[in-house]
Amino acid sequence: MKKDYNTSRKKLALPEYGRHIHLLVDHIKNIADRDERNRAAQELINIMGNLNPQLRDVADFKHKLWDHLYVIANFELDIDSPYPVPTRESLNTKPRKVSYPQTSIKYKHYGKITEQIAKSVANFEEGAMKDALIEQLANIMKKQYLTWNRESVNDESIFKDLSELTKGKINIHPDSLKLSETKAILSQKNKMHNKNNQQNNKNRNNHNKNKNKKN
Repeated sequence: MKKDYNTSRKKLALPEYGRHIHLLVDHIKNIADRDERNRAAQELINIMGNLNPQLRDVADFKHKLWDHLYVIANFELDIDSPYPVPTRESLNTKPRKVSYPQTSIKYKHYGKITEQIAKSVANFEEGAMKDALIEQLANIMKKQYLTWNRESVNDESIFKDLSELTKGKINIHPDSLKLSETKAILSQKNKMHNKNNQQNNKNRNNHNKNKNKKN
Protein backbone atom coordinates (compact mmCIF):
# COMPACT_ATOMS: atom_id res chain seq x y z
CA MET A 1 0.00 0.00 0.00
CA LYS A 2 1.37 3.37 -1.00
CA LYS A 3 1.64 5.71 1.97
CA ASP A 4 0.59 9.36 1.65
CA TYR A 5 2.95 11.64 3.55
CA ASN A 6 2.68 15.43 3.84
CA THR A 7 6.22 15.71 2.50
CA SER A 8 5.03 14.26 -0.81
CA ARG A 9 1.97 16.51 -1.04
CA LYS A 10 1.70 19.95 -2.59
CA LYS A 11 3.26 22.65 -0.45
CA LEU A 12 0.70 24.75 1.43
CA ALA A 13 0.65 28.43 0.52
CA LEU A 14 -0.56 29.41 4.02
CA PRO A 15 0.05 26.48 6.42
CA GLU A 16 -1.85 28.15 9.27
CA TYR A 17 -5.14 27.36 7.50
CA GLY A 18 -4.40 23.65 7.13
CA ARG A 19 -4.60 21.31 4.15
CA HIS A 20 -8.39 20.94 4.18
CA ILE A 21 -8.88 24.67 3.49
CA HIS A 22 -6.41 24.45 0.62
CA LEU A 23 -8.31 21.48 -0.83
CA LEU A 24 -11.60 23.37 -0.54
CA VAL A 25 -10.07 26.31 -2.41
CA ASP A 26 -8.95 23.95 -5.18
CA HIS A 27 -12.51 22.61 -5.31
CA ILE A 28 -14.01 26.13 -5.55
CA LYS A 29 -11.67 26.97 -8.42
CA ASN A 30 -13.19 24.09 -10.40
CA ILE A 31 -16.87 24.99 -9.81
CA ALA A 32 -18.30 25.88 -13.22
CA ASP A 33 -21.27 28.00 -12.14
CA ARG A 34 -20.10 31.47 -11.11
CA ASP A 35 -22.93 32.15 -8.64
CA GLU A 36 -22.29 28.84 -6.90
CA ARG A 37 -18.57 29.59 -6.91
CA ASN A 38 -19.23 32.97 -5.25
CA ARG A 39 -21.44 31.39 -2.57
CA ALA A 40 -18.83 28.73 -1.84
CA ALA A 41 -16.09 31.37 -1.55
CA GLN A 42 -18.18 33.40 0.92
CA GLU A 43 -18.83 30.32 3.07
CA LEU A 44 -15.15 29.48 3.04
CA ILE A 45 -14.25 33.03 4.13
CA ASN A 46 -16.51 32.54 7.18
CA ILE A 47 -14.76 29.27 8.00
CA MET A 48 -11.32 30.84 7.60
CA GLY A 49 -12.33 33.62 9.99
CA ASN A 50 -13.41 31.09 12.62
CA LEU A 51 -10.12 29.21 12.25
CA ASN A 52 -8.11 32.39 12.82
CA PRO A 53 -9.99 34.50 15.40
CA GLN A 54 -6.80 36.49 16.09
CA LEU A 55 -7.37 38.25 12.76
CA ARG A 56 -10.41 39.95 14.27
CA ASP A 57 -7.96 42.24 16.11
CA VAL A 58 -6.45 43.27 12.78
CA ALA A 59 -7.86 46.35 11.09
CA ASP A 60 -10.15 45.36 8.19
CA PHE A 61 -9.73 41.64 8.96
CA LYS A 62 -12.31 40.63 6.31
CA HIS A 63 -10.14 42.21 3.64
CA LYS A 64 -7.19 40.22 5.00
CA LEU A 65 -9.16 36.98 4.74
CA TRP A 66 -10.06 37.63 1.10
CA ASP A 67 -6.42 38.35 0.31
CA HIS A 68 -5.48 35.06 1.97
CA LEU A 69 -8.07 33.26 -0.13
CA TYR A 70 -6.45 34.53 -3.33
CA VAL A 71 -2.99 33.57 -2.05
CA ILE A 72 -4.14 30.01 -1.35
CA ALA A 73 -5.72 29.89 -4.82
CA ASN A 74 -2.40 31.01 -6.35
CA PHE A 75 -4.27 34.11 -7.63
CA GLU A 76 -6.25 31.89 -10.03
CA LEU A 77 -9.70 32.33 -8.47
CA ASP A 78 -12.39 33.97 -10.62
CA ILE A 79 -15.00 35.29 -8.17
CA ASP A 80 -16.76 38.54 -7.29
CA SER A 81 -14.71 39.81 -4.35
CA PRO A 82 -16.02 42.71 -2.21
CA TYR A 83 -12.47 44.08 -2.25
CA PRO A 84 -9.98 44.89 -5.01
CA VAL A 85 -8.45 41.70 -6.33
CA PRO A 86 -4.82 41.51 -5.13
CA THR A 87 -1.92 40.58 -7.35
CA ARG A 88 1.13 38.55 -6.51
CA GLU A 89 3.29 41.64 -6.96
CA SER A 90 1.18 43.84 -4.68
CA LEU A 91 1.38 41.38 -1.78
CA ASN A 92 5.10 40.75 -2.23
CA THR A 93 6.10 44.41 -2.29
CA LYS A 94 8.97 45.02 0.09
CA PRO A 95 8.40 47.70 2.73
CA ARG A 96 10.15 51.01 2.29
CA LYS A 97 13.51 51.05 4.00
CA VAL A 98 13.49 53.31 7.03
CA SER A 99 16.67 55.28 7.37
CA TYR A 100 18.50 54.92 10.67
CA PRO A 101 18.89 58.18 12.62
CA GLN A 102 22.33 59.61 11.99
CA THR A 103 22.33 62.13 14.83
CA SER A 104 24.48 61.29 17.81
CA ILE A 105 23.22 61.32 21.40
CA LYS A 106 25.49 62.94 23.97
CA TYR A 107 24.05 61.04 26.94
CA LYS A 108 22.30 57.83 25.89
CA HIS A 109 20.69 57.29 29.29
CA TYR A 110 18.72 60.51 28.80
CA GLY A 111 17.74 59.83 25.21
CA LYS A 112 17.31 62.06 22.19
CA ILE A 113 13.90 63.41 23.19
CA THR A 114 15.21 64.69 26.52
CA GLU A 115 18.01 66.48 24.68
CA GLN A 116 15.51 68.12 22.35
CA ILE A 117 13.28 69.18 25.26
CA ALA A 118 16.27 70.65 27.08
CA LYS A 119 17.19 72.76 24.06
CA SER A 120 13.58 73.96 23.71
CA VAL A 121 13.35 74.91 27.40
CA ALA A 122 16.66 76.78 27.13
CA ASN A 123 15.11 79.08 24.52
CA PHE A 124 12.09 79.95 26.69
CA GLU A 125 11.66 83.51 27.87
CA GLU A 126 12.98 84.03 31.37
CA GLY A 127 10.33 83.82 34.05
CA ALA A 128 8.32 81.55 36.33
CA MET A 129 7.23 79.27 33.46
CA LYS A 130 10.82 78.59 32.41
CA ASP A 131 11.90 77.98 36.02
CA ALA A 132 9.08 75.44 36.48
CA LEU A 133 10.00 73.65 33.25
CA ILE A 134 13.66 73.49 34.23
CA GLU A 135 12.76 71.96 37.60
CA GLN A 136 10.53 69.33 35.97
CA LEU A 137 13.15 68.54 33.33
CA ALA A 138 15.92 68.16 35.92
CA ASN A 139 13.76 65.75 37.96
CA ILE A 140 12.97 63.72 34.82
CA MET A 141 16.68 63.53 34.00
CA LYS A 142 17.41 62.28 37.52
CA LYS A 143 14.80 59.54 37.17
CA GLN A 144 16.24 58.57 33.79
CA TYR A 145 19.74 58.49 35.24
CA LEU A 146 18.62 56.16 38.05
CA THR A 147 16.90 53.85 35.55
CA TRP A 148 20.29 52.86 34.16
CA ASN A 149 22.41 53.48 37.24
CA ARG A 150 20.82 52.32 40.48
CA GLU A 151 23.46 54.02 42.60
CA SER A 152 22.87 57.41 44.15
CA VAL A 153 23.43 60.49 42.02
CA ASN A 154 23.81 63.99 43.40
CA ASP A 155 21.86 66.92 42.04
CA GLU A 156 25.03 68.72 40.98
CA SER A 157 25.74 65.98 38.40
CA ILE A 158 22.28 66.43 36.88
CA PHE A 159 22.72 70.22 36.76
CA LYS A 160 26.10 69.77 35.07
CA ASP A 161 24.64 67.42 32.42
CA LEU A 162 21.75 69.83 31.79
CA SER A 163 24.19 72.68 31.30
CA GLU A 164 26.20 70.63 28.79
CA LEU A 165 23.07 69.57 26.90
CA THR A 166 22.06 73.21 26.47
CA LYS A 167 25.61 74.47 25.82
CA GLY A 168 25.55 76.55 28.96
CA LYS A 169 22.16 78.19 28.37
CA ILE A 170 20.75 76.56 31.52
CA ASN A 171 22.96 76.93 34.59
CA ILE A 172 21.47 75.93 37.94
CA HIS A 173 23.15 76.84 41.19
CA PRO A 174 23.14 73.83 43.55
CA ASP A 175 21.62 75.89 46.36
CA SER A 176 18.76 77.23 44.24
CA LEU A 177 17.01 73.95 43.42
CA LYS A 178 16.43 70.70 45.30
CA LEU A 179 15.45 67.68 43.23
CA SER A 180 13.48 64.60 44.33
CA GLU A 181 15.36 62.36 46.74
CA THR A 182 17.08 59.35 45.16
CA LYS A 183 15.54 57.06 47.77
CA ALA A 184 12.03 58.26 46.92
CA ILE A 185 12.59 57.79 43.18
CA LEU A 186 13.93 54.24 43.60
CA SER A 187 11.11 53.38 46.00
CA GLN A 188 8.52 54.54 43.47
CA LYS A 189 10.21 52.51 40.71
CA ASN A 190 10.21 49.41 42.94
CA LYS A 191 6.51 49.87 43.69
CA MET A 192 5.71 50.12 39.97
CA HIS A 193 7.88 47.07 39.25
CA ASN A 194 6.13 45.02 41.94
CA LYS A 195 2.72 46.19 40.74
CA ASN A 196 3.51 45.13 37.18
CA ASN A 197 4.75 41.75 38.40
CA GLN A 198 1.56 41.22 40.39
CA GLN A 199 -0.57 42.10 37.38
CA ASN A 200 1.45 39.77 35.13
CA ASN A 201 1.09 36.94 37.64
CA LYS A 202 -2.65 37.60 37.89
CA ASN A 203 -3.01 37.53 34.10
CA ARG A 204 -0.96 34.33 33.92
CA ASN A 205 -3.10 32.64 36.60
CA ASN A 206 -6.34 33.66 34.85
CA HIS A 207 -4.98 32.32 31.57
CA ASN A 208 -4.09 29.00 33.19
CA LYS A 209 -7.54 28.75 34.83
CA ASN A 210 -9.31 29.38 31.51
CA LYS A 211 -7.03 26.86 29.81
CA ASN A 212 -7.81 24.21 32.45
CA LYS A 213 -11.56 24.84 32.09
CA LYS A 214 -11.35 24.26 28.34
CA ASN A 215 -9.42 21.02 28.90
